[in-house]
Amino acid sequence: MAAMNLTEYHISPERGFLSSFNPDEVEFPAELLPIFNDAMALPRTIVSGELRRHLHAIPYIDLTEFCANANLAQRRVAMVHYSFMVQAYVWGEPEPPKVLPKNLAVPIWQLGQSIGQQPLLPYSGYVLDNWGRIDADGPIDLSNTYMIQQFLGGQDEAWFVLIHVAIEARAGEILAAIPALVDACRDEDIAAVEQGLSAMSQVWDDMNAIFDRMPERCDPYVYFHRVRPWIHGWKDNPALDGGLIYEGVEQAGGKPQAFRGQTGSQSSIVPSMDAFLGIDHAGDPLRAYLDQLHIYRPPEHRKFIDDVRANSVLRPFVEKVDSAQLAAAYNDCVQNLTRFRTRHLEYAASYINKQSKGGSGNSSDVGTGGTPFMKYLKKHRDEAQAHML
Repeated sequence: MAAMNLTEYHISPERGFLSSFNPDEVEFPAELLPIFNDAMALPRTIVSGELRRHLHAIPYIDLTEFCANANLAQRRVAMVHYSFMVQAYVWGEPEPPKVLPKNLAVPIWQLGQSIGQQPLLPYSGYVLDNWGRIDADGPIDLSNTYMIQQFLGGQDEAWFVLIHVAIEARAGEILAAIPALVDACRDEDIAAVEQGLSAMSQVWDDMNAIFDRMPERCDPYVYFHRVRPWIHGWKDNPALDGGLIYEGVEQAGGKPQAFRGQTGSQSSIVPSMDAFLGIDHAGDPLRAYLDQLHIYRPPEHRKFIDDVRANSVLRPFVEKVDSAQLAAAYNDCVQNLTRFRTRHLEYAASYINKQSKGGSGNSSDVGTGGTPFMKYLKKHRDEAQAHML
């Protein structure tokens, strides 16, 4: 794997799974600019109480030619803006609609097809492709990033996303190290593996420290009532029983479509590390749900996870080698991954489970992707912990 080019997976040590391009610098054809301006105006139009009327007025544009000729950066950022409008249309008024109008349905479907993802807001559109730097020459961290496209806007919404952006950027170093560590295991280079795992643990310390900062500027009540409602999907969601009809989309055949909502579980960091560390999870509803989420990731990230899983040689190597130091380095990585999961579990409890129910589909028992989560998050955390050697 060492010879494999990380750019094929759209991964870099500096950015991890974040977009390799700068989303705030992407330029578009003139005909799309008014539409994207409407998307950027969502914080104003949402509070009007007549959001759907405003979105119905957006011109319908067939994006066949755009998807055929635009580069990947243009298509991915277009997906950001259209997917925010789609989510806003569905959840922007008290009762969700049965039909997504053609001016939103056809373009989001076309964009999803062109980038290999589903036609609603994905994690990549919410986080990976939705950030800019205040100082273009500065770092990608919490001190120097902003959220480009927003729903209601405000500190809590932006901070929630930017925490994820900062974690994704910091994770780049450990993701980029995986191919060489796989080769080191095959070469039985104990020192190189131990050194690489120790370096990974230090990066995990940084990632966990970033995650710990979530409460600084994202309040649990505000998150639950003002941030979370917009990112729900329409699969296993009682508010949209049966799904959503995508008007004008021939492939859908006029039938309701059900897709899972945006969730941090669509991030590729944890599944990549599970694959690398050789951590497996027993069958349960969350395992089945996480397997389903795989198709919601960018194709290049899916391939990376699959390739790492197919080359899962680290744990067998550590088990075979009689080295207390190597085992300790491996256990440190497992422990850090467990700590990350524990923090996620704590946030799920404080930001969702402890908050009162409210808003269309905004159940405190079901994740935005559409599955019960508290019980199984704990189970998966405990399963990871059990992989200590």
